[in-house]
Amino acid sequence: MREELPGSGWSLDERDPETIRRLMPLWEWFYRYYFRVETQGWERLPEGRVLVVGSHNGGLSSPDMIMMIYDWFRHQGYQRRIYGLMHPTVWKINRPLAELAVKVGAVQAHPRMALAALQSGASVLVYPGGAQDVFRPFSERHRIHFAGRKGFIKLALRENVPIVPALSLGAHETLYVIGDCYDFMKRLHDWGLPWLFNIDPVVFPVYLGLPWGLALGPLPHLPLPLKMRTYVGEPIRFECYGAEAANDRIYVQACYDRVVKTMQAQLDALVAAAPKNC
Repeated sequence: MREELPGSGWSLDERDPETIRRLMPLWEWFYRYYFRVETQGWERLPEGRVLVVGSHNGGLSSPDMIMMIYDWFRHQGYQRRIYGLMHPTVWKINRPLAELAVKVGAVQAHPRMALAALQSGASVLVYPGGAQDVFRPFSERHRIHFAGRKGFIKLALRENVPIVPALSLGAHETLYVIGDCYDFMKRLHDWGLPWLFNIDPVVFPVYLGLPWGLALGPLPHLPLPLKMRTYVGEPIRFECYGAEAANDRIYVQACYDRVVKTMQAQLDALVAAAPKNC
């Protein structure tokens, strides 16, 4: 493995429990007083390695992801290692923030790092839907959307680990995603208009949020102080594991469909149980 720059997310060795400990009071304030999070299901988390699979909400700020990470440390302590797969774009847009995230346990969203984390005995947190999920329209806020990405299924099958669903409700109300104009912006780029930050995005959302008002593009926002609910589901285990299962496209598709269907049912139940203003 080639030598990488410190803080680049290509190493498992920069996770720092002391940094996590120092951040916990800040996260706790947001958890208890800003988002007033209610959570359930952490007793379902099995021992050993797990692949925690979340449905992204709330734009680039992703407050549900931060609250889920806080809950992991609150329930599991700092020593039970979990690494979160983070998109490489974060290093290009905000290097200091990315380096801080590395100390909390972020690594590059690359199969190499996911495999290394699991093979080291740690767990992994992944949000497969990425930007398409986190910026899905407000009308689809209660829909599981993984954009057809099945790499997490292959990872679980190859490493023989259960998938633990991680759901949230309320974070997608911290902004109002109107729609996506990526195709239009792509045409403008082809005509010579450069991309924002010189980065080719996969979505180009239009949304209402602080501090921009009407925002155009994948910009971070200040999340509104809305109540949030999080949920950890029963571990999902498959019938077959190993390299052969991970290379079977039909089997991988069946496992993917099962995870999406299971998590959608769990999210529907969470929505039905919540007060009508959520």
